[in-house]
Amino acid sequence: MARSAEKRGKDETAAAEKKVKTTGKTAGGARGGITAPVTPSTELAEIVGKADLPRSEVVKKVWEYIKKNDLQDAKDRRQINGDDKLAKIFGKKSVSMFEMNKHLSAHLTAPKP
Repeated sequence: MARSAEKRGKDETAAAEKKVKTTGKTAGGARGGITAPVTPSTELAEIVGKADLPRSEVVKKVWEYIKKNDLQDAKDRRQINGDDKLAKIFGKKSVSMFEMNKHLSAHLTAPKP
């Protein structure tokens, strides 16, 4: 019988805690890459909030903001026509959805320990 996602998550957490106790080292891979928490700049915090978030959540919240305020170009949905808040982040009024992440990266830093 297959394990549920919840049971699998509990098992993985228990295994990670056991590894930390026996080796004294953290269980790697749990919060790295796109899931590692990042701190948004003050300009980006106006949109996503001040709390540290994973990069994936930052992008998700920016897209929610774009859709809520109808900032995608009517003719070319790949273009984002920024308002005043997004223009501060992008450095210009309009960017493509593909270059948006490059501009967001400049406004994200690793949290201070």
